[in-house]
Amino acid sequence: MASDTVLAPGARVLVRDEEWLVRSSLPVSTGGYAVRVVGMSELVRNQERSFLTALDDITEMRPEDTELVADASPKFRRSRLYLESLLRRTPPTDDLVYLGHQAALNFAKYQLAPAHRALAALKPSIGMFDGVGIGKTLEVAILLSELIKRGRGERILVVALKSILAQFQQELWARFCIPLVRLDTEGLQGVRAKIPANKNPFYYYSKAIISIDTLKNDGRYRTYLEQCHWDVIVIDECHHVANADAQRGRLASLLPGPVTL
Repeated sequence: MASDTVLAPGARVLVRDEEWLVRSSLPVSTGGYAVRVVGMSELVRNQERSFLTALDDITEMRPEDTELVADASPKFRRSRLYLESLLRRTPPTDDLVYLGHQAALNFAKYQLAPAHRALAALKPSIGMFDGVGIGKTLEVAILLSELIKRGRGERILVVALKSILAQFQQELWARFCIPLVRLDTEGLQGVRAKIPANKNPFYYYSKAIISIDTLKNDGRYRTYLEQCHWDVIVIDECHHVANADAQRGRLASLLPGPVTL
């Protein structure tokens, strides 16, 4: 590929015999472009890489070069399965709930209200202040399920009191199949033992639950928190961080990205 060709985000390319999806293409001072991609084929699926057009042979996959082949399967079975798979992978763009109400719960219509409100916003930041026993955890999980389906919940952080970590983790997994890795002090130490010293331990898992008291150690985790991005942050028992001058309040202000309380 010519070094002066700019690849648009969303284009599909072939590099080193694998298929990739272009995230960005930026010029470099030495000539050509640095193309940031994410893997699409089986061997490199979901892996992020950067290639230089001056060094790698990057071939853009053009839709007009697609070769059409007749479907000889009975009743066009292969074509129908292919179209069905595309429809299932297409993220919805409205504020309707598609998955949350199908979880293992005694469904009530009011549980969908926070999800509808958040999905209607471009960058949601909402608070749930229902009474005890109403089901705030279920309301949060419904919203998380919908954000995951829309591709907006790849990285999730749940911050809760130490006494309810296990309950929150079990509820989301048993009812909604949302896996949260528990990162207490020992868990974070185990992660840091597996990765280089200059790497951020909060990037090791994409979905995690952690005690707010564990994160209060500013000297150990402050830098990592400031450099880390989350698609969704859930702060349980948010009245504990209402005081901006308290240590927990200062911690909440460090957490970047959309926040769901």
